[in-house]
Amino acid sequence: MSFRRARPYVNKEWLEGNRSAVSIKSPYSQEVIGEQIIATPEDVERALSAAYEAKKTIASLSSYERAKILKEAARLLEKQKEKFASLISNELGKPLKNTLDEVSRSVETLEQSAEEAKRLIGETIPGDASERGGKAIASTFRVPVGVVAAITPFNAPLNLVCHKIGPAFAAGNSVILKPAPQTTLVASEFIALLLEAGMPECAINMVLGGVETGQQIVKDDRVNIISFTGGTVASRNICELAGMKKVLLELGGNASTIVHEDADIKKAAEMCGRTGFSNSGQSCISVQRIYVHDSVVSEFTELLKNEVTSLKVGDPLLPQTDVGCLVDEKAANRVLAWIEEAVALGAKLICGGKKTGASIEPTVLLNPPKQSKVVCQEVFGPVVSIIPYQDIEEAIRETNDSSFGLQAGLFTNQMDLAYRVAESLEVGGVVINGTSNFRLDHWPYGGIKDSGVGREGPRFAIEDMTETKMIVLQLS
Repeated sequence: MSFRRARPYVNKEWLEGNRSAVSIKSPYSQEVIGEQIIATPEDVERALSAAYEAKKTIASLSSYERAKILKEAARLLEKQKEKFASLISNELGKPLKNTLDEVSRSVETLEQSAEEAKRLIGETIPGDASERGGKAIASTFRVPVGVVAAITPFNAPLNLVCHKIGPAFAAGNSVILKPAPQTTLVASEFIALLLEAGMPECAINMVLGGVETGQQIVKDDRVNIISFTGGTVASRNICELAGMKKVLLELGGNASTIVHEDADIKKAAEMCGRTGFSNSGQSCISVQRIYVHDSVVSEFTELLKNEVTSLKVGDPLLPQTDVGCLVDEKAANRVLAWIEEAVALGAKLICGGKKTGASIEPTVLLNPPKQSKVVCQEVFGPVVSIIPYQDIEEAIRETNDSSFGLQAGLFTNQMDLAYRVAESLEVGGVVINGTSNFRLDHWPYGGIKDSGVGREGPRFAIEDMTETKMIVLQLS
């Protein structure tokens, strides 16, 4: 891979000059693959000012124009699929088979955003439902909020940027983007693609930096909405700083998948093995806690072990690799420490548990106690835990006994039981006869409790990124 440079894009200009630069290393090979230029506080101020000044210009674009630009961006991204996939794999250590899928999903997200740009519809409301309103009629319209600040994570560094910029622009807003420091190369490449697709230069600003950069954006009153995907600690900090503005939070989870005694055990094991370790488990809805009925736990454990030990671990740029590495060695050290804690507390190590550099072997634990971090916190690594249960009420109770509530999975062949369990689980989404780790990009995605506020998916994000404006006609 050739050396690349990630640069802030502020007020229609790519910035370099006398600014700090940080080397970017591939987490798998440790090779230096590029550098990122860090935005100064003055750069962030210019970006905020530019985004604020641009909001009326972007709002004045017709829905047709915004849709056309997003469709062209989707076309260009499809054309450059391999380039973007390779870049993400290099920068993140995510296997090529996963990054090719992420680029395909990103194309869909842009296409869906383009379609939704043409569906910003309102309604008419007769006044005569009120005694005082016989001579009045109201019409409602969806109008852009103004400036959307998008703060994105490293684990899906292209699609989650698309999930924020796509709906925000479709709704007629200007955007200021702060991507994760670990994945600035793909963010820079994507901004260049949007400009090539015809997005007005004033529609997007991007700043690169860490916590201080994000805080400067969040506090600013020129920003109307903060759309953040990341961790709970950062989200609480955002809420404290944001003041009187809307905050959309897509946060983490310690997702549960329940395997009941009547389920197709082989299918459940295959799916848990496949979806518990994609992107090394660095997904908010990655399979983490697997509650398995006592009567089938031995069979399920053996089947899952066979699935997991057959996964190919290694170079993320090789097409046959199933599991690459974590985002950095610090993350791998943390995950290893959590595995060791669970074993010390009584969990049985079924397979995995070893670390090499930033890589952790796909790991299966049996019956870790509730207080172990692999159960009660978000692992965000290639670790799943099998936890036996005796009756379905116990599985529901244990799933709900969490500060998180993003998604859950359930395997059963009893439809009445499936709906009863789904209604009882305190989560934003339940997948029946699938694992927690299943999402289509046009569906409403998000959680409750510490898993977030608001929903992603272009249609649902646009609802949050617009305001309802009412115009009343008083008839004589």
